[in-house]
Amino acid sequence: MYRYNQRMPKPSTFSIVACDLGERAWGVAVASKFPAVGAVVPWAQAEAGAVATQAYANTSFGPRGLELMSSGVSAVEALSRFLSDDEDREQRQVGLVDANGLAATFTGSGCFDWAGGLAGSGYAIQGNILSGQQVIDTMEKAFLESQGNLPFRLYAALLAGDRSGGDRRGRQSAAIYVAKPNGGYGGYTDRWIDYRVDDHENPVQRLGELLEMHELYFGVSDKKDRVSLKGEPVQQLQEMMIHQGYLAGSADGTFDELTKVALRAFTGNENFEERVDLEAGWIDKPVLEYLLKKFGK
Repeated sequence: MYRYNQRMPKPSTFSIVACDLGERAWGVAVASKFPAVGAVVPWAQAEAGAVATQAYANTSFGPRGLELMSSGVSAVEALSRFLSDDEDREQRQVGLVDANGLAATFTGSGCFDWAGGLAGSGYAIQGNILSGQQVIDTMEKAFLESQGNLPFRLYAALLAGDRSGGDRRGRQSAAIYVAKPNGGYGGYTDRWIDYRVDDHENPVQRLGELLEMHELYFGVSDKKDRVSLKGEPVQQLQEMMIHQGYLAGSADGTFDELTKVALRAFTGNENFEERVDLEAGWIDKPVLEYLLKKFGK
């Protein structure tokens, strides 16, 4: 029988907490030689902030930090309150960014080398049991120089840290959590991005693949990347649908009613109904390319 150990292994790790105030998004990306690091380290709430709690992690810092920052307490003050009454504070490592983009990071003297962190406008980066300081330095450079939305920039930083040495013990898990107002599925919650790789030989790479999948299924292409449903694209889709049993007959490139009905079933079964408009007669180019790669001859 499993017995809970009060002195659990430490999620020695590297992480970045950051926000994009223009996008109204706050998030955390983290990786570690520790199973299911995403269940321990990352916490985020739209219009409040984000917290990474690691090393000998006090997981109460996550919800406490979000509660404090949502009430207007700064990241620096929230961190001070955490540590003031924590007897094990020298074994903690914490990074926070608040609703206004102010950031703070702390590394206790009891964290194992290499351990440290840095903070700038809108971000804090920290890690322990790292291969060296270059890990957090390359993470900062990647975050500041990358373009795109907050999830992309968080991942760019995490990948840079991983490729520059990361956790000196090796790799096991990675996670990314990003919140923004009404960013969740259907707009009902603020949980925009929430992906975890709990046990994998190359977790950061796998996390990137999951983010690519997210963009494929839930992204929105520019209008210039819409492919008209006529001619060769229709013929390619018909060939796939005939092979998969959605359509009978020949692939003649005609977007007729039978093809439309089959394509509605085909794209619906593959969960791409949000990325095709059969009445307007177009399909997003990334989706067509994915289908051709998966089902094409």
